[in-house]
Amino acid sequence: MRNPATKDPPGKRPFRAPPSTLIIWLYDHGFAPLLGRLILLLTTTGRKSGLPRVIPLQYEMVDGQFYIGSARGAQADWFRNILADPHVRVRVKSREFAGIAEPVTDYLRVADFLELRLRRHPRIVGMILKSEGLPAKPDRVQLEDYARGLAMVIISQQ
Repeated sequence: MRNPATKDPPGKRPFRAPPSTLIIWLYDHGFAPLLGRLILLLTTTGRKSGLPRVIPLQYEMVDGQFYIGSARGAQADWFRNILADPHVRVRVKSREFAGIAEPVTDYLRVADFLELRLRRHPRIVGMILKSEGLPAKPDRVQLEDYARGLAMVIISQQ
């Protein structure tokens, strides 16, 4: 949930997710049921190469759809791949399926998503927000301001 418009606060390191290769390896070696509670593996088609690109991402289930926030906003490679081709594959826990991804850049919808994530995972999301220079429990105005630099996708199973 990195907002590219903000600078790192002095003396604070931004939250760093584990390397993608480690998460993918753990998924492939029997840890999918555990990791899949928070993280899915998203496969997009490279917009330039045409090759499959796999990235682990945190998600939320909402009404049977997978909501995924982009920490780098619309500049994230996986998000740009979806803009070029919304057909994706999703691996979550022991399931794998084809899906269609709807890109969302409306900051109000992204702020709604952030509020949902804060309600469901207050500690980890609060920690991420603090690393971005926000309070662990931001108000709606702060979330909306932060969400202006972010994006998300909503994936529906095909």
